[in-house]
Amino acid sequence: MRGFKQCGDIYRRVHWNNRGYKSIVWRCVSRLEEKGSECTAPTINEETLQTAVVKAINELLANKKPFLSTLQKNIATVLNEENDNATDNIDRKLEKLQQRLLIQAKSKNDYEDMADEIYHLRELKQNALVENAEREGKRQRIADMTDFLNEQSCELEEYDEQLVRRLIEKVTIYEDKLTVEFKSGIEIGIEI
Repeated sequence: MRGFKQCGDIYRRVHWNNRGYKSIVWRCVSRLEEKGSECTAPTINEETLQTAVVKAINELLANKKPFLSTLQKNIATVLNEENDNATDNIDRKLEKLQQRLLIQAKSKNDYEDMADEIYHLRELKQNALVENAEREGKRQRIADMTDFLNEQSCELEEYDEQLVRRLIEKVTIYEDKLTVEFKSGIEIGIEI
């Protein structure tokens, strides 16, 4: 969920005991696991990270209208992508080829090229189905964000882990700021 821009590695939650002071911090995995790592990723106190995430969500809520407009454009873009009919067209071609293949096989003619084309069409169909599923997932994430923005009437006052998991794709950490990327594709930068 969280990563450092410089090395690209993820952050891990760590219980830290520094000179008798116990705290929860987030540290780059490369600094935790690799001895002598060159990574300069900052250690971030969990409260600082949570405050920044709440700020990003509140910034989104404070500027609902432009974000809703962006989400509507994203929905239109997703809906305009054409692959829904691709599987139907491939199915029709497959059916015709399979009928021709049966005829060729019965007459003991060479049908290897036709069989290769059938395998190719099946692969295309699988790719189209995957793209349709990804598009539907994206559509659902955008719809979830739109619903959240429409339902939420006030700013968040405290960090909510369930809400964060529902809305946020990842947090990228830089030296002096972090970027919160929502599952809908919207990104907000927060100074830390």
